[in-house]
Amino acid sequence: MKSFKADYVFPIYADPIKNGIVTVDDTGKIISVTDSNNPPPGVKHIETLSGIICPGFINTHCHTELSHLKGKIKTGGGLVSFIKDIQTFRNSDRQLVDEAIEKADQEMYDNGIVAVGDISNTNHSIAVKAKSKLHYHTFVETFGFLPQNAEDVFNKAMALLAEFKPQSVSITPHAPYSVSKELFKLIRKHSENGQNLISIHNQECEDENKFYRYKLGGFLDLYDSFGIDISYFKPQARNSLQSIIPLLTNKQEVLLVHNTCTNLKDIYFIKRFDRKVNFCFCPNANVYIEGKLPKIELFVDQGFNITLGTDSLASNDALCIMSEMRVIQKKFPSLSLTRLLEWGTINGAEFLGIDDEKGSLKPGKTPGLNLITGLDGLKLTPESKVRRLI
Repeated sequence: MKSFKADYVFPIYADPIKNGIVTVDDTGKIISVTDSNNPPPGVKHIETLSGIICPGFINTHCHTELSHLKGKIKTGGGLVSFIKDIQTFRNSDRQLVDEAIEKADQEMYDNGIVAVGDISNTNHSIAVKAKSKLHYHTFVETFGFLPQNAEDVFNKAMALLAEFKPQSVSITPHAPYSVSKELFKLIRKHSENGQNLISIHNQECEDENKFYRYKLGGFLDLYDSFGIDISYFKPQARNSLQSIIPLLTNKQEVLLVHNTCTNLKDIYFIKRFDRKVNFCFCPNANVYIEGKLPKIELFVDQGFNITLGTDSLASNDALCIMSEMRVIQKKFPSLSLTRLLEWGTINGAEFLGIDDEKGSLKPGKTPGLNLITGLDGLKLTPESKVRRLI
């Protein structure tokens, strides 16, 4: 057994414990969480640390297969430009891609991440995930805005899904602007058979809403540059999120990712429907691509599960959940570290369906242990660092 004492222990399922002690067995299973006045019996040595101890982090949104694009796409160009650049640069030497995926997996491990919701368009990450120390759920992502292509796109996604099995995997729509109603319906029907986790890029830029409301903006140029005729598409007179919510079902566990331009009307619209909606914020990627953050304060206490993600190294300089929390707390200082740790641990575990093992320091779980140092009281600072203990 090993015991660690820190200035604070954040069990997540209970209040933080000052001078807390966490005891684990040789497999990393939590034996007990106590305070210094009640040391665990039978423990001969307690390692004393400066900082706070919390469970391992859950990264609910990543694209490991884009890791080879780190530093290749300019910042602040906007989403439409970013998508064009991804298509230009993503097809690289396979060995380079594979090495970058393996390096990204190790980086997440070193940064205290224990589970990942990972977007895949290819089979490139299968081998790394099979031997990884991290838990992965892979979202096989579909693109297809032309109705006549829906069945072919879906069948190709099913073939890729079969390659990933028996790993945890499901099929997901990419985004409102890239998935037709017909393709949404095929995915919805598939979800009724039990593969119900989906992850949708949502409202990353104003042009997405402009496209759905008025059929105007940068997405017209994007489709034109790809040679795709979208003359069939009619303006919906409402935001993209409001347009796709009716295409989903309450049998799907839905993660809406980014939400940079989601407003209060959108949030209230969701509440009119019986849908299992979770939100994921990837603030570093939002700043990298659009130069702005979501209005996160609008989402707090609305009754939705909120999680955190890193997005890819094409739009971030690190795969680190603590870095995402630091950006949020700097912009929204009223958000406590307790709440941010919930977003980065148990909430993500609940969405991925692994909260029986991950996400909190309950005895019997094997959630991993992280040590966060360099705090100012209970506030993250530019000097804050995370170190994996187990």
